[in-house]
Amino acid sequence: MGEVPATRHFVLVHGICHGAWCWYKIASLLKNSGVKVTAVDLGGAGINPGNADSILSFEEYNKPLIDLIPTIPEDEKIILVGHSAGGLSLTHATHVFGKRKISVCIYITAAMLRNGFMTDEDVQFIPDIADVVDFNFGLGPDQPPTSAIFKPELQRNLLYKCSPEEDFTLASMLLRPGPLMVLLGAKFEGDNSGKVDKVNRVYIKTAKDEVLKLENQELLIKKWPPNEVMSIDTDHSPFFSKPNELHKLLLKASTMYCG
Repeated sequence: MGEVPATRHFVLVHGICHGAWCWYKIASLLKNSGVKVTAVDLGGAGINPGNADSILSFEEYNKPLIDLIPTIPEDEKIILVGHSAGGLSLTHATHVFGKRKISVCIYITAAMLRNGFMTDEDVQFIPDIADVVDFNFGLGPDQPPTSAIFKPELQRNLLYKCSPEEDFTLASMLLRPGPLMVLLGAKFEGDNSGKVDKVNRVYIKTAKDEVLKLENQELLIKKWPPNEVMSIDTDHSPFFSKPNELHKLLLKASTMYCG
């Protein structure tokens, strides 16, 4: 593949229950390719000190990403990479910064919704996870659940079916409840200028996904078509199961849209 200019800066954004730790293979591969890499912990994730049951807005959850982007020098081209629910974080960032700061967004089997969950139709694109997670009720038992974590006995087959045993073991030790309430409440309004649509987007499908099924991924792509669609024949966690293949696709996408 050859070296990529170091002016490219990949910012890696995890999905629900995960943290920056899930990118350890991809971050290593990208750094060895000569690019800059930052993996971020969102609110209440990874080693972030927040608590998912105390986070009451999507903006608060996504603040670590929104605070990071302005600190990246102007001469570095930002490639945002989001996995699963991390797609909402990418779209929120494009609403805030537009093409002025972001060269391309890469959605990996992710929630790619132009305005977040604005309508009932938007919610229908995302599978019902009620049967596969344990809920926490931070606002009280008579209120909607504030956070959720995948049931331990289902994590292997749902998230890491094609992944090495060691990575599943690592993940099972590090997963934290994710702020379900604020994710489902993510709504991005106010972009009448179309600046969000001007940011290049690439979608990477995962063909053997048991969380966001392939048909759901294709519905998301059809609703808000990206510039490019790529595919990996693996589970919901290609950063574990197919890191070399994912690394090549990330470099390819950055080459296509970073000049």
